[in-house]
Amino acid sequence: MAQAPTKTKGVKLPKRQQKSHAGIDPRKLHTLDEAVKLVKSRASAKFNETIEIAMNLGVDPKYPDQQVRGVVSLPSGTGRSARVAVFARGAKAEEAKAAGADIVGAEDLFEMVNGGTIDFDRLIATPDMMALVGRLGKVLGPRGLMPNPKVGTVTMDVKKAVGDAKGGAVEFRVEKAGIIHAGIGKASVTEEQILANVKAFVDAVAKAKPAGAKGTFVKKVALSSTMGPGVRIDPAAAIAASQS
Repeated sequence: MAQAPTKTKGVKLPKRQQKSHAGIDPRKLHTLDEAVKLVKSRASAKFNETIEIAMNLGVDPKYPDQQVRGVVSLPSGTGRSARVAVFARGAKAEEAKAAGADIVGAEDLFEMVNGGTIDFDRLIATPDMMALVGRLGKVLGPRGLMPNPKVGTVTMDVKKAVGDAKGGAVEFRVEKAGIIHAGIGKASVTEEQILANVKAFVDAVAKAKPAGAKGTFVKKVALSSTMGPGVRIDPAAAIAASQS
């Protein structure tokens, strides 16, 4: 039996989106392989759509011992080149430039960011620069760009940090509603590459379970493309597959 045209909040979707949503049961739980195949096959926009993952976690982020944060290097990369800025001086500034950082500076970079110009996707800082960088908390914090030693963005190993950021490292952090979401690749790559990235991301989040988390940690997992439908994944199966 044919499905009725998909609607969102009473608004009829464009024909392209109706086609991509057709046949998707929003209640069905899929394996990782099935979800990747469905999402990639329905990414039919005229641009290279981003494959996105969303994970609902059994945590309440208002409590310090239920924070979830980390970074994962995706084996197949993200499909885009991240712009990286580095707060450093002297030899470490030169090291950052040699490693491929797009913007390197100290007080000059501070003035640029403080003035509202944020032309980068990732920010790295050497420890000695954090007194200066900390003054930008109100600017960087809401954008998720504040360097943090827990995710390797406050470090003396600037070469490695820049290389990781350029090579497909993705930072994740739980939001107020207990949800983590991230772009984990482009629809133009192979199913195998997307699957490898999804497994790496799920595994990293599962391993980041905080001490204060009780009961089921990963409650829901869904995969989608920029313009495509969300495809639900069996959480237990996703974790098992990510560890295989």
